[in-house]
Amino acid sequence: MEFSSKLLENAVYEMSQLPGIGKRTALRLVLHLLRQPEEQTGHLTQALNKLRGEINFCKNCHNISDTTLCEICANPNRESAIVCVVEDVRDVMAIENTSQYRGQYHVLGGKISPLDGIGPQDLNIASLIEKVKQGEVSEVIFALSSTMEGDTTNFYIYRQLEDLPVKTSTIARGIAVGDELEYADEVTLGRSILNRIPFENSLKS
Repeated sequence: MEFSSKLLENAVYEMSQLPGIGKRTALRLVLHLLRQPEEQTGHLTQALNKLRGEINFCKNCHNISDTTLCEICANPNRESAIVCVVEDVRDVMAIENTSQYRGQYHVLGGKISPLDGIGPQDLNIASLIEKVKQGEVSEVIFALSSTMEGDTTNFYIYRQLEDLPVKTSTIARGIAVGDELEYADEVTLGRSILNRIPFENSLKS
């Protein structure tokens, strides 16, 4: 792709680094920004700079937050003893949209994937185990995507918890095998949360 401007080329390159954005789409987006009032582009730049500079991760669940404790963990009406384990903030948003879950979350920040060089030590697993050991949790719900990496991560955490006094369950398989949680429709995902099953039962299927 030939560019008439080095500035344009650089902007397109940086935009194309975003997931799912190829160079042609990046070019369309950059040209769109150029056609907008400079003030609007400034608002976007400011929002991104503030995001990078001021964002926090909840000290309790590792969810993205504006403060040290996210709104979900700070809400006294949530069931703090029930913890739903998810991969990232997109899964928190997907489950919250169902309005079927009133517990708290634990965001791992990814899934175990040896091929990608991601091991248990790279995820927020130790803090979950510690929470359970301290007696703060009565049930851990595994809500990772039903992929090989998701199942591996579920099983690893289950093995760390199996000798501790905590109930472990997994969302019902209304979610098709191989599907990412964030793409499930709200009704199916909501029913999967409500109809969760003991995790050890899922090992027999």
